[in-house]
Amino acid sequence: MLAPELGADMRRREFIRLLGGAAADWPLAAHAQRPERVRRIGVLLGFTENDPDTKARLAGFRQGLESLGWSEGRNVAIDYRFAGGRIDPIGTFAKELVALHPDVILSQGAGITAAVQRESGVIPVVFVTVSDPIGSGFVTSLARPGGNITGLLMYESSITGKWMSMLKDIAPQLARAALLASPTTAYNYFLQAATAAAQSLAIELVPIRVENAADIERAIGTFAPVPNGGLLLPPDNTTLVHHNLVVALAAKHRLPAVYALRVFVVNGGLMAYATHDIGIFRHAASYVDRILKGANPADLPVEAPTKYETILNLKTAKALGLTVPNTLLVAADEVIE
Repeated sequence: MLAPELGADMRRREFIRLLGGAAADWPLAAHAQRPERVRRIGVLLGFTENDPDTKARLAGFRQGLESLGWSEGRNVAIDYRFAGGRIDPIGTFAKELVALHPDVILSQGAGITAAVQRESGVIPVVFVTVSDPIGSGFVTSLARPGGNITGLLMYESSITGKWMSMLKDIAPQLARAALLASPTTAYNYFLQAATAAAQSLAIELVPIRVENAADIERAIGTFAPVPNGGLLLPPDNTTLVHHNLVVALAAKHRLPAVYALRVFVVNGGLMAYATHDIGIFRHAASYVDRILKGANPADLPVEAPTKYETILNLKTAKALGLTVPNTLLVAADEVIE
């Protein structure tokens, strides 16, 4: 049996040993409880915050981020700006976002990406819905962008062949097709490929450049009287802002039309062969993720789209007196009746 003094001494030494071990663990515990570093993402989009398509695209982007471990309010903060379909606030919003010093900026469209590029040549930028990033001066090549900008291609120029063949399928007598868009976007990018496609299909291609609603009305009114014509609309901000006018004029002049964007068909246009916007925004999250983890945008290749959607409006086809071929019906991802 231990003497009382010896037992008390042993208990003191044991207490001190345990206390020392716990103290050694305190820094580890404090480190484990330290909050994650919050990264900052800037997002500049072209339309209003309450636009249903904008909401769906942003939901896809956030879902993509969350699947990669990024969550708003925990380890990432997102600053949003919405141009509301107008050009004039874009420069101001780009300046505001750059002033916040985000780790990366997500930009929608060539005009917005150009505005961000003017404000900073350092902050990494991931673009979406841009068709000609080389011609726009954003990247030196698709494989090696070479600067602070990379992203996801909206359309390869060869897509014009698909649009034109769809027009020919639904309107076999088609002899003329107008390529209708603003000259300030990627017009020449699509024009060159459309010219080659038109020759192979024995269609006369009529280039029509428009900058406002009056241009659109005048151009379609001039083109329409010659029979067997149709419209081909690549992605373009001018025609998008005035999409209801374009659809109404196509109906008035009984012109079959194929569009690059679903919104035209939802609002009465004939048909579209379009990239999957929500999927593109979701995939853009993977680019943002890689940049937040240290990747250099100069080394991240610009990716071409892999998923397209065919949207048909059967009510419009009937109004135009067109019979939709089975090949188009079978290929349709969405049919509006």
